[in-house]
Amino acid sequence: MNKLNHVAFIMDGNGRWGKKRNKGRNFGHLNGVKTVKKVVQSSIKLKIPVLTFYVFSTENWKRPQSEINFLFKLIINYFKSELKNVVLNGIKINIIGQINRLPQKIRSTLKEVIKSTKKNKKIVVNLAINYGSKIEIVNAFQKTKKKKKISVNLLNRNLYTNHLPDPDILIRTGGHKRLSNFMLWQLAYAEIYFLDKLWPDFNDKDLKKVINDFKKIKRNYGSI
Repeated sequence: MNKLNHVAFIMDGNGRWGKKRNKGRNFGHLNGVKTVKKVVQSSIKLKIPVLTFYVFSTENWKRPQSEINFLFKLIINYFKSELKNVVLNGIKINIIGQINRLPQKIRSTLKEVIKSTKKNKKIVVNLAINYGSKIEIVNAFQKTKKKKKISVNLLNRNLYTNHLPDPDILIRTGGHKRLSNFMLWQLAYAEIYFLDKLWPDFNDKDLKKVINDFKKIKRNYGSI
């Protein structure tokens, strides 16, 4: 039975979910946050050590400014109301991505969340915000360019996720079958599950189904 250390999520379909209900894309994002909360709670019960959620990519700056503002406000308001519960539940929050290039208000909120949860040990939740895998890899190379010999281990130590195991599973909702510049290095041997469900409809049963399937897979890592 495969050991499960890390599950990553591309949370696709929030906007489409809201539009299908004639309530707009932002309504979908609002309900997407509720799904994140439920997934974290389920993962704690299932004793999954690490989760990563793809929240906002470096390409998402191309979206309408009104939607970007709503997304950032949603994150800020969530942690204003829920930070105490996050701490009490033993959830450690990490941010992966170019946090220093975010607007000051959300940057301050995220830094406060990181500081407040840094001693928590029940589960690690990575939020990929202003994240792009290609930029992450380029930055890792730039940090190692003075070294005489660049190795896989050396690059690993200079990624945002240097202190964490690589994802065992990637779950992408929304029906699209692509990685969208997400953890390209770290997902080299992940089992990938593309689901047609839109993210706000993803639930505990879906997560358990994927995990049960994962546990039965023979993972060869190039051998036979």
